[in-house]
Amino acid sequence: MKFTKMQGTGNDYVYINCFEETVERPEELAALVSDRHFGIGSDGLILICPSGQADCRMKMFNADGSESEMCGNGIRCVGKYVYDHHIVEKDEFDVETKAGIKHLKVTDEGGKASLITVDMGIPEVTGEVPEPITIDGRSYEFIGISMGNPHAIYYMDEIDGLDLEAMGPAFETHERFPERTNSEFIQVIDRSHLRMRVWERGSGETWACGTGATASAVASVLSGRTENTVEVELKGGILSITWDRESGHVYMTGPAVEVFQGEFDPENL
Repeated sequence: MKFTKMQGTGNDYVYINCFEETVERPEELAALVSDRHFGIGSDGLILICPSGQADCRMKMFNADGSESEMCGNGIRCVGKYVYDHHIVEKDEFDVETKAGIKHLKVTDEGGKASLITVDMGIPEVTGEVPEPITIDGRSYEFIGISMGNPHAIYYMDEIDGLDLEAMGPAFETHERFPERTNSEFIQVIDRSHLRMRVWERGSGETWACGTGATASAVASVLSGRTENTVEVELKGGILSITWDRESGHVYMTGPAVEVFQGEFDPENL
């Protein structure tokens, strides 16, 4: 089976072109290919499929095999793949996801997609702003935002010293979140600059999360911490987020990179 390894601000996935390949049991395959010792190594598996509603369809699976609704970094890489490989022949097109159809716009450099802007849709506030919560005996406040998938945003004085490997599972699986949640830990630098670390549902700490960066920007605007356009600095790079308050839509712009292509036999993983 042929695959492509791609990353968006360090959030890396294995991509399979299902216009040409057939994938059975993607949940099992996601766990196999994601293993960084015995597999290919990734934050998950993304299938690029035909769609009856859009130019293509994205199916996204976390490293533990669970299916997720949407991935902001993943959809930018899908956009780059279908553009660079001429599955679509235009610089604006639509991608179907479990969180709805997303509109993408490509910035072309030398015939290849470099930056991708994604209309992330209209965010949904899922609780009080802010909402109190107790996790492992400690009191916190978070802002719940859905970007088609759930996010809980926590503001910290500093984030470098957080032991997310130790604390992340309790945040992800708290009873307040019956379907688990993505957890973003935010340090506000100024009104146009956030720093973020993320514990992703089903994958653990990753170097970036596009929907998480989008949700964090929205939460920061709602709580009066930033302006409507903000740069979100993640471990893997910077995403630019703009919330158009008139339309309600949020736009994310960032890079997408093809790392390498290869072939594997699932039976050997």
